[in-house]
Amino acid sequence: MSELYDKTYNPDVLSCLANLSNDEVFTPPEVANQMLDMLPKEIWSDPNATFLDPACKSGVFLREIAKRLIKGLEDEFPDLDERLEHIFKKQLHGVAITELTSLLSRRSVYCSKYPNSKYSVVEFDSAEGNIRFKRCEHKWVNGRCKYCGASEKEYERGDELETHAYEFIHFEDPKEMLPMKFDVVIGNPPYQLSDGGNGASAMPIYHKFVQQGEKLKPRYLAMIIPARWYVGGRGLDSFRSEMLHDDRIRELHDFQNASDCFPGVEIKGGVCYFLWDRDHRGLCRVFSHEGEDVSMDERPLLEEGMETFIRSSKQISILEKVRSRHEKTLSEKLNAGRYFGFHTRAVWDGDNGTLQTADGSSSYPVKKNQTGAFTTKVYIAHGECWIEPKNVTRNVDDIKKCKVLIPRAGNPGSTILGKPKLSEPGTCSSNTYNVIVLGTSVSEAENLIAYLKTRFVRYLVATRTSTQDMAPKAFEFVPVQEWSHIWTDEELFAKYGLDEAEMADICNSIPEME
Repeated sequence: MSELYDKTYNPDVLSCLANLSNDEVFTPPEVANQMLDMLPKEIWSDPNATFLDPACKSGVFLREIAKRLIKGLEDEFPDLDERLEHIFKKQLHGVAITELTSLLSRRSVYCSKYPNSKYSVVEFDSAEGNIRFKRCEHKWVNGRCKYCGASEKEYERGDELETHAYEFIHFEDPKEMLPMKFDVVIGNPPYQLSDGGNGASAMPIYHKFVQQGEKLKPRYLAMIIPARWYVGGRGLDSFRSEMLHDDRIRELHDFQNASDCFPGVEIKGGVCYFLWDRDHRGLCRVFSHEGEDVSMDERPLLEEGMETFIRSSKQISILEKVRSRHEKTLSEKLNAGRYFGFHTRAVWDGDNGTLQTADGSSSYPVKKNQTGAFTTKVYIAHGECWIEPKNVTRNVDDIKKCKVLIPRAGNPGSTILGKPKLSEPGTCSSNTYNVIVLGTSVSEAENLIAYLKTRFVRYLVATRTSTQDMAPKAFEFVPVQEWSHIWTDEELFAKYGLDEAEMADICNSIPEME
């Protein structure tokens, strides 16, 4: 049976699994091995080294670790059966995220979903072996799980369904469930849970696995997670700060395109994997992956004067030149989407409809066309409508001014920003748009719109955020200009003294916008 670990499978079933469309993102074996390559080579010949995957899905990490230990411990245990007995019973441990993945993981690692059978590589006394799964329940406090934040409405369910209360993060101290020392904690945790909001609203949970893994005080911690933590938000601000200030992170691999790791999988903002080294203090080796191209910089994760992680050295250089002028930024001028207090879209019955306030407290009649008392235009999702002026009760004085509207939903994978538009005097907007209020000059508003369409601006926005949410903070790196003329990329490149490589980086990474 042990010969199974020496054979090359073509195709590898776990490679096939990683290519399947699924709610869980499975790790391809080649990526698992790239992560294992970050560990010191001597660990594979250490019979006392212990390994934990706290979020077993396919068992790929434990399987690939086993392969390395089988080779690395040949001198320590010349007898293969003795070697296998030691590795599987003493060194490899896992916590599965569901009952199904527990069976899958055991099948991958032990070659039998029940390792107490004769078909197992090593026969255990229990049907779990060292890959545990214990059904866990959420701890509800005011409608939310106190451990993972899951919505009681979404996840209070019967015994016949998975709770998605992942055991590893449902303890104050993970040592309560795993009272042993681990040298390496490594894995690919679940990324998010529905938060009970509208549509596909979800909240991240992957950071909780990282934080819980650190509580075990391993020598090394390595995980592959979404890269959205670079800019925070959605409960990730404190985690971002913890990570960026932690000089024990020795190596970080950044993938702006998640499909470079997970074929066929789209994860907005990309993914990363990292190595946290308990005994390391100093700079981090940052690897930037773009398809087959890989560059490396040794630098701090948090650059001086920054609050977020900057993905490349070129971005850092450009930002330093822009910020050196100490200009005000557009984030100070941008008003969030609820500026006039309306919901994103109207509900129609022919040419008549209603427009609800953003807080849901009231709704007002609207028309598809200007008529009678309906004289104030409202720019809404996918169009416009007309409302009576008396029903606009927020920031009324700004209705008579020129405004520039920026869609709150951006397009990080393409143009970055949605198309900005002019909101002329006598108009307002719904929650669909962020709002920049100007004076009465239409030409200044049009010049600002041209500025927002430049590659320069959209590059700076992309540097600050990796999500679709174009909140004011997304514009923290974008300087305010004089709006008396139209700014072009060439003028902006010259103003900030960008060199050929920096200009090429902007032009190659940001497409033109019509």
